Amino acid sequence: MSLVAPFLLLLAILRTPLFVVIVLSAMIGFHSQEVDLSVISIEIYRLAEMPVLIAIPLFTFAGYLLGEGNASTRLVNLSNALLGWMPGGLAIVAIFTCALFTAFTGASGITIVALGGLLYPALKQAGYLENFNLGLLTSSGSLGLLFAPSLPLILYGVVAQQMDLDQPVSISDLFLAGIFPGLLMLGMLSIYSMLQPRDRSQQQAFDPKLALAAISDAKWEIPLPFLVLGGIYGGYFAVSEAAAVTAVYVLITEVLILREIRPGQLPEIMREAMMLVGGILIIVGVSLASTNYMIDAEIPTRMFEFVQQHIDEKLTFLILLNLFLLVLGMMLDIFSALVIIVPIILPIAVGYGIHPVHLGIIFLANMQLGYFTPPVGMNLFIASYRFEKPVMTLYLATIPFFIVLLISVLFITYWPALSLALLAD
Repeated sequence: MSLVAPFLLLLAILRTPLFVVIVLSAMIGFHSQEVDLSVISIEIYRLAEMPVLIAIPLFTFAGYLLGEGNASTRLVNLSNALLGWMPGGLAIVAIFTCALFTAFTGASGITIVALGGLLYPALKQAGYLENFNLGLLTSSGSLGLLFAPSLPLILYGVVAQQMDLDQPVSISDLFLAGIFPGLLMLGMLSIYSMLQPRDRSQQQAFDPKLALAAISDAKWEIPLPFLVLGGIYGGYFAVSEAAAVTAVYVLITEVLILREIRPGQLPEIMREAMMLVGGILIIVGVSLASTNYMIDAEIPTRMFEFVQQHIDEKLTFLILLNLFLLVLGMMLDIFSALVIIVPIILPIAVGYGIHPVHLGIIFLANMQLGYFTPPVGMNLFIASYRFEKPVMTLYLATIPFFIVLLISVLFITYWPALSLALLAD
């Protein structure tokens, strides 16, 4: 057994698929305890018994439909008409549009590809500096992860629900908890954008006619956030039902009403969306088995006892947690980090009195930074391809945005009420 960890690490270094590494660790662990390996199949089958999990493919499909149509153009025009008159208006437009688009598509890379071509030349024409434009679009691609119906929020809830905690973790609570922290991040970046030097001769005054025209053009996209959040918190839908309604609404809108997507394109769009979903679900399935083994082996309990021997205070634990998550975000993508790390750190954090919903927001806020942090920051490479710039140029361009968002992450971490204020007692 002493050679197991180096063997698994070697497999990971050799780029073995993540689900293979996870399921091997579970198989070796159960075998060492003389537990029948059929338990792994049973844990994977449990996915079918989770009604909330159907929300992942449905929201993903809706997001891919929005990305394939012209929704991105309409959202940019709407945001520009409503906010473009403000100091730093177009930059704020970019921030809010990217956040909304990422929340629904669930993939920050799609946001950079879909919106980058619209916003990059517009920011340049508005007189913003080159490095600011690159840094803004590269970092803003991940900002929607704290807003419903973000896939990482749903996935954190699914993983946390398997941990048998005293405090339940519902997806709807996570959707509420992400609102204020997400707005804090958007607000701090907006303030930073307002302070940027630029040629203000291009700034336009607010035009009510232009705003009304933009609202009319985006009349089919505007109801989406109200449909999801209003339906869930108004008691009309469960999360999975809200996902189904959203998918049907977007499908009818894009294919039958706006006709921006031909029926013949649907199989390809579905294939691309379900490839992402399939990768997520196979990792979640084998991770349930791995999590079950860790609970049976009391690994989280022993780790908590070890950590408690060296760390006495909650504040110290939170500082180390932030450092750990920032490093983690540099090395793992967010979905892998969720299914591998959350089952380990969640019981430890709860032992220090941290609310599991608050931990979820801390986790995702830190992981947002990982999207544009070297060496593995995915957005850096996507932006390098999209804007045809060297990755090192993007490293340097994102540094100020990293600092601003890091400050907001510290607020989110040490001010629990920001995340928990909307939750029912």
